[in-house]
Amino acid sequence: MGIDIRLPLGILFLLLGLILVVYGAASDASLYGQSLGINVNLYWGVVLLVFGALMYALSRRGARAAARAENIPQSPRSSGH
Repeated sequence: MGIDIRLPLGILFLLLGLILVVYGAASDASLYGQSLGINVNLYWGVVLLVFGALMYALSRRGARAAARAENIPQSPRSSGH
């Protein structure tokens, strides 16, 4: 099996999303005056969390599928005669 980049990407985006969500939830509302009062850190943190969770879930699903494929015995191919 080759290298699956989804696992480290999922973990990375989960961590970055968590940091942004915590910072956005704990920060002062006056900080977001330039962004029309929109808490950009909170919203983008949620987006990164969702994307990270999706990548992590796809990675786990791919690992299970690869493990299942290794355990299934290959049927002998017919010679086609």
